[in-house]
Amino acid sequence: MKHLGVLAHSTGGAALCFLTFCEEGFRRTGRNEHPDVTLDYVAFGYSMPAWESGDHATVRATLATSARRLARADADFFACPDNTAHMALEVPGPDLPLPGLHIAEVVADQAVAEGRTRVGVLGTKYTMDGPMYPRALASRGIAAELPDADDRDLVNEVIFKELVNGVISDASRQQYLRVIERLAGRGCDAVALVCTEIPLLITPDVSCLPTLDSTRLLARAAYDVAVGERAMPDWRGGPR
Repeated sequence: MKHLGVLAHSTGGAALCFLTFCEEGFRRTGRNEHPDVTLDYVAFGYSMPAWESGDHATVRATLATSARRLARADADFFACPDNTAHMALEVPGPDLPLPGLHIAEVVADQAVAEGRTRVGVLGTKYTMDGPMYPRALASRGIAAELPDADDRDLVNEVIFKELVNGVISDASRQQYLRVIERLAGRGCDAVALVCTEIPLLITPDVSCLPTLDSTRLLARAAYDVAVGERAMPDWRGGPR
């Protein structure tokens, strides 16, 4: 079995990924056993000035620090349960010391497996305004649909004012569900929850569209790698 390194960049998403990975062991084997896992986290607040200024190289350097610590802990590969962080990981630079899964590729693969053709994308403003998910989905023949500008502002505000601080509000849940309903009205056949905290707010039982839960999909893909059911990734950061 391979040793997973969780390269964290936000609190709730990293915790949910860690928990899902560990629980996957019991789900599959019936025993409280799973491959080794180590989590490293430099608090994302230190990187927010760089995000706001568009300085992705500085964020990448911070994430590389965590990757080096995971390598020293003998992790074999990493999973970063933060969609926006992958925008920084894609910046050209020295190879990371560990290979890693790319979260957008994992989500897009699942969309293909489910036969999706048009996927709504909910995440931070950085992710929604960026090319990562439109590119990953388009490469598989799937259209990416974004909320309109006001709804994108709403989704982002809830993430940074509530979700990353552990606040789960029914009022915000209802607002998100209205955004999802609008995406359904524009022909989406699934919605990708591509801020890793959103699944704490939106669960499959309340959404009018099937959900692509980036956090849990990444954790399960990492489990597959760790037990040899998925190929070891070869991506070490840099452009896709």
